[in-house]
Amino acid sequence: MKFKPHPYQLAAIDWIHSHPACGLFLDMGLGKTVTTLTVLKDLIYDLAVSKALVIAPKRVAEETWPAELGKWDHLQDLTYSLVAGSRKDRLAALDTGADIDIIGRDNLTWLVDHYGKDWPYEAIVIDELSSFKNHQSKRFKALRKVRPLSSRVIGLTGTPAPNSYIDLWAQLYLLDRGKRLGKTISIFRDTFCIGRRWPSMPVTLYEIRPGAEPEIDQQISDICISMAASDYLDLPDRAYIDLPVTLPDQAMRHYKAMAKDAVMALGGETITATNAAVLSGKLLQLANGFAYTEADAGQQILHDEKIKALEELIEAAQGEPVLVFYQFKSDLDRIQHRFEEAKTIDDDNIMARWNAGQVPLLLLHPQSAGHGLNLQQGGRIIVWFGLPWSLEYYQQANARLYRQGQEKPVRIYHIIAKDTIDERVLAALTGKDERQQALLDAVKAEVKALKSAED
Repeated sequence: MKFKPHPYQLAAIDWIHSHPACGLFLDMGLGKTVTTLTVLKDLIYDLAVSKALVIAPKRVAEETWPAELGKWDHLQDLTYSLVAGSRKDRLAALDTGADIDIIGRDNLTWLVDHYGKDWPYEAIVIDELSSFKNHQSKRFKALRKVRPLSSRVIGLTGTPAPNSYIDLWAQLYLLDRGKRLGKTISIFRDTFCIGRRWPSMPVTLYEIRPGAEPEIDQQISDICISMAASDYLDLPDRAYIDLPVTLPDQAMRHYKAMAKDAVMALGGETITATNAAVLSGKLLQLANGFAYTEADAGQQILHDEKIKALEELIEAAQGEPVLVFYQFKSDLDRIQHRFEEAKTIDDDNIMARWNAGQVPLLLLHPQSAGHGLNLQQGGRIIVWFGLPWSLEYYQQANARLYRQGQEKPVRIYHIIAKDTIDERVLAALTGKDERQQALLDAVKAEVKALKSAED
């Protein structure tokens, strides 16, 4: 296929060329992959780069990047090697002498240990840069070791601050080695954060101090470019629809008991919440209709209100395919038990069958479907059986249908248990989206002149 870049893609290509270390905060559907590969081709053919590495989530590394390389005519002379499989297979892949090595992020630490100071990659592409936001993770520490050995780094993501601006430090460090936000996390915290400590908690919790977000925006705006799909693509409408359900009295009593005391007795067995994170998970389980029990790792079914709501939505769809995102294994089991036609991502040839309209009900977990799945041809209805706390997972999951190539209005339903933690999660996602949008708007200023010229 012949590549005819859109003006916004040309702007992104120019940005990468002129910034040896840069971040592309581009929405899903704007063609980050082909844009980046076009630059890599230019650099390799101009002898500015001899070898490049692409780091991506496993499914994206194994499917999306090879597919893009095989799709576009102008990339056909590039050679690539997928570094995956057993250790023997990975070593063989490294010996091919390809222009570009592609590796899943879970194998990154192994790759760094394998090469050490003999790191051969002059250019590194980090697909889903936000997955390196944890400065204590093994993947961040591994890449930090070899970062000085690469002259070019390109960070790609649509959600740079999925939970807080605090997530930005590690990501920016991999781009500029601490030049803009501090060479250590301690310097970043001292400069931009405030710490809070409670007697019941052994650690200090940090949050961005008031007024610091615009300062961070300014610091990173010279190397990060932001583009929103809504600004550049003629996408169909997208509607968010909340569908509230009311828990039965007994289920609500159990829910309130857990929320108040963090202890609940069910069927003679005791479920405890030892910390806030565990309590949150248990409350989400109760809102969805079940609770895991500790004695035998079993479960207690409390209500089926969300199952009933899903039935109504599927019936109202009148045969249109429905994509359902679930949170817990019990959710998956109960939905599959109720709907025999339901399929999962592990079923044979599922993506092709879904896009051909052959799958009436597809069940996905947002963590396994966050990146690299192009499902927009198969349907336009999304149902969230239970919401995640992660804005990144939420946005990336919705982008499986709401992306370039979608021809119909997309409807996104949230099944929300009234007067439960569901409402807080939805509010938190909305709040995080607003804060992140401020970040994205700030770095958009760097392309305003380009957009004006296009107009």
